Amino acid sequence: MTTVRGCAVIAGLLVVALPLGRAEALRYDGPDLGPFQRVAPASVGLAPAMLDEATALLKRVVDEKKIAGAVAAVARKGKLAYLEAVGVQDLETRAPMTERSLFRIYSMTKPVTAVAAMMLHEAGRFSLADPVSKYLPEFKDVNVLLPDGSLRPPAREITVQDLLLHTSGFSHRTSELYRTAGVRIRSDTLPQFVRKITRAPLMEDPGTRFRYSEGTTVLGRLVEIWSGKPFDAFLEERIFRPLGMTETAFWVRPEQRSRLAMVYQSARDGLTPFEIEPDLPFTERPMLLEGAVGLVSTVPDYLRFSQMLLDRGELNGTRILAARTVDMMTVNGLPDAVLKARGARGWGLGNVDVALDTGEYGWDGTAGTIFTIDPRHELITILMWQSVPADPDGLRARFKALVQRALE
Repeated sequence: MTTVRGCAVIAGLLVVALPLGRAEALRYDGPDLGPFQRVAPASVGLAPAMLDEATALLKRVVDEKKIAGAVAAVARKGKLAYLEAVGVQDLETRAPMTERSLFRIYSMTKPVTAVAAMMLHEAGRFSLADPVSKYLPEFKDVNVLLPDGSLRPPAREITVQDLLLHTSGFSHRTSELYRTAGVRIRSDTLPQFVRKITRAPLMEDPGTRFRYSEGTTVLGRLVEIWSGKPFDAFLEERIFRPLGMTETAFWVRPEQRSRLAMVYQSARDGLTPFEIEPDLPFTERPMLLEGAVGLVSTVPDYLRFSQMLLDRGELNGTRILAARTVDMMTVNGLPDAVLKARGARGWGLGNVDVALDTGEYGWDGTAGTIFTIDPRHELITILMWQSVPADPDGLRARFKALVQRALE
């Protein structure tokens, strides 16, 4: 960390302590900040008073022992208008939350995996309509589970598009079916995972229902096949390094461990430490690199990833995807019948939830992380904490409502 006129330059971002309500432009004559410039909220059309209320909300929830701490960011028009850390990472050590705190982002891994896959789609390595069995022969042998417990072949093969849209017929990692079959074992490799998941039956025919599933981890294996590189190496070389996401990976290095936030569960007498998955410590390099749930990240890192999406595939002059590809990934891709059964929200090829009325998209994670991108207002909101339940007292919606009210 370097200090410049009372400010801190951390992970490529300028972090400035703003007095409540201050709205004048910030003067800064230091080094290049990369893709983000820290600005006063009013300069990008955000009411400072509403963002102050958002901070007060986070502090209140910490005081009420609903969460131990949180980090939040709001960017608009490519500029960082809000970055706040409240509470602590660890109630025992009292280590404070900072903008460099590390979080298990769980299902916010999925959009990263989708970007990796679509980069290879642009390179002509596959077609969305390709049967997965073209690359993974095990997929030729999948069966569908019927209500009476019998099995039959699926009406059609699972396609790559099915994996991206969660219409493959696969189930969620926490399902009793997968737990009983031992589908997801941390010590397995990706090829072993593929063999196990294809031996377990499908819940329905491909293309007939949206069922949130482990299909994204299968995509990670496909990325390896299409690229000829280990999944983590591809992400590092083609996404993380070009975007400056220096803190995002499948495990926390020893020198980073003091910044990994603890997960806490609400209890009658406050908060207690809670391991969502005791065999998934995130402090050791895993054998199973899960494209569905495996990454650890920070708010500034995920902000870079989000801004790349908002800017239609480019960040600070570095192009990751073509604009037309991002456009295709961030709108609803579900067929009408599947969409009707799912409800009011769509799902995109980017592994993002899509609001059909506003075009806003994003996703969340099991342990309390969430990002949303509002293209109409050029607005990104990111929240990260570590708790079970993931969204105590509807904190996500309450925070987001204040950000919406901040739009002048």
